[in-house]
Amino acid sequence: MLSTTLIVTVWISFLNKTRHTHQSVTNIMEHKAMSIRPFIGAKNFDLSRSFYRDLGFEESIVAPNMSYFNTEGLGFYLQDAYVRDWIDNTMIFLEVDDVGRYWNELLALGLPAKYNGVKLTPIRVYDWGRECFIHDPSGILWHFGEFYH
Repeated sequence: MLSTTLIVTVWISFLNKTRHTHQSVTNIMEHKAMSIRPFIGAKNFDLSRSFYRDLGFEESIVAPNMSYFNTEGLGFYLQDAYVRDWIDNTMIFLEVDDVGRYWNELLALGLPAKYNGVKLTPIRVYDWGRECFIHDPSGILWHFGEFYH
């Protein structure tokens, strides 16, 4: 049976090696990131395209089965691809300046009445900030959040 001291020593050694390895890789990276653009899927591509336009995103068609949607320089790619496990486990967090105003605008759009499967969840308050939620027509969960400063 291994002693507790040996297990702790091995664990600390592992953490130190991991930390140093991570730091050396981080120091090599000198690029300036310009954006991050996740790829998401759609159960019904045309329906999802319409949903995101109604949500206020601007669409740029990239290919017959892919569009880029953006707002204020932030965006994502929507693909005509559906893998249930992927879609059911996709969440996107979009930081907004005022969750209360954003929530009221979401309500005014009436998206749950227009799109089957779309669900709104009211604002929740946490120690870090506030957020509300919407499921898109495919089931992707969007978080719209505002951080306390």
